[in-house]
Amino acid sequence: MSIRVFHRDEPTLRLPLISKDARFVVWPGTDAWNANMNYVVLEPGEANVPHIHEKSEDSIFILEGEGLAVDYTNDVSLPFHAGCVVHVPAGIKHAIIAGSESRVVSVGGPAPADVPLLRKIGAIPQDAELPDHYCVDLSK
Repeated sequence: MSIRVFHRDEPTLRLPLISKDARFVVWPGTDAWNANMNYVVLEPGEANVPHIHEKSEDSIFILEGEGLAVDYTNDVSLPFHAGCVVHVPAGIKHAIIAGSESRVVSVGGPAPADVPLLRKIGAIPQDAELPDHYCVDLSK
C-alpha cells in the first residue's frame, strides 16, 4: 500500500453516535487500523453519546469552539477551547459537549481503531479478519 490523500467532505462512514456530523475519514474502512482521523462538528449544546473505547486511546484536537470534556468514569468535567487537545485513556467513559453558544469542530479519533465499537455498529463485519499489524489483542 502507498500513501493516500482523503478529504473530510468525502467520508466513507458517518457516525451519529458521535454527532449529527461525524465523518470517519481515516479508519479501518480505508485500511487504517492503528491511526484514525475523524472530522466532527457539534452544534451548540450538542453532545456525543457517552461511550468507552475499551482498548483504544482517544485524542481530539479542537479546531473551533469551546465546551466540556466529560469523564464519567472519574466524575470529572474539563473545559476546552480551540487549540486544546482532549486525551481520553482507554477504558474511560466520556463525551464531548459543545458550549450552549459555540459550535465545536474537531479532528482526531481512537488509536488503534476501536474494532469492538465498529463491529457493534455494523461498520466492520463480526467475522472480519484483522490485519497482522493491528496492535491490540482483542481476546483479552
